[in-house]
Amino acid sequence: MALVRRAIDELGSSMFSVEQPSATTARPSSIRRRAWRGVRVPFWFVLPALAVYAFVVLAPSGQGVLYAFSDWNGISATFDLVGLRNFVTVFTDPLALAALGNTLVLAAVIMLLQNLFGLLLALALNTRVRSGAALRVVFFAPVVLTPLVSGYIWSYLLAPDGGVNEVLRTVGLSALAQDWLGDPRFALGAVCVAILWQFSGYSMVIYLAGLKALPADLLEAGVVDGAGPFRRFFSIVLPLINGSVVINLLLTLIGGLGQFDQVFAMTQGGPGNATQTISTVIYKNGFQLGDYPYATALALVMAVVVGVLAFVQYRLTARQVER
Repeated sequence: MALVRRAIDELGSSMFSVEQPSATTARPSSIRRRAWRGVRVPFWFVLPALAVYAFVVLAPSGQGVLYAFSDWNGISATFDLVGLRNFVTVFTDPLALAALGNTLVLAAVIMLLQNLFGLLLALALNTRVRSGAALRVVFFAPVVLTPLVSGYIWSYLLAPDGGVNEVLRTVGLSALAQDWLGDPRFALGAVCVAILWQFSGYSMVIYLAGLKALPADLLEAGVVDGAGPFRRFFSIVLPLINGSVVINLLLTLIGGLGQFDQVFAMTQGGPGNATQTISTVIYKNGFQLGDYPYATALALVMAVVVGVLAFVQYRLTARQVER
């Protein structure tokens, strides 16, 4: 019986024992990684993408720069170079100067308020709210609309007999009803409201992603140390989401400087020149008046302004991050 019991024990141990891989046995994944290590991808793999980019972006941009120094009529294959004449016109044209001022004001308002609203929405939705997921969808929903559709919606709401004025009259505030898009005092602000309504949710999502990545132990340590909500926000939260701040500031600045769709849909640059931007002036001169050299010169000036301001803003914010 002892021999039978010993045989059964040996059989069970052999059945349930797991063979450990030896140290010299290499896994297939590690073998594949070693096989690809040191392999250089041929440069001609990226040539198709570079060719498409050069054909779609680089070549038209180069032609536009050339036409900005010419008298090209938009049709003829021949043209003459006129030097800086088109750029002199740009910097002496009252319409272009007014459009530049409106563009800078619009970009500054959008950059500041869109980031403020987006950050406040992200902070509110980062708490334990039961309807948090539904509210994120509601606040982000306007982003999926095309800017033209958003502009037409707001042009209807802000009309003299539109929804905004009707609500004001209904609640007894008829004195506040205005011709929001027909009065030069309110037109640019009305356009800003439409843009902020549509894109604040976009900034909210970026800030919310940064807030979700915050380590909970640091926030708990701040609470234990007696730091209040404002102290925790400025000393812990804001420095840790600086990447989201830099990205949002850069995107909103570039978007504000290149704004066209909402302005064109709501006011087409009016009343008068109250809402003219550089983009609307380019469209007017290039596609309505046929002055292609002036339009391309103005577009080149706009590209330089956008590039310089975006670079300065990025360097300033990045310097704050490094500190």
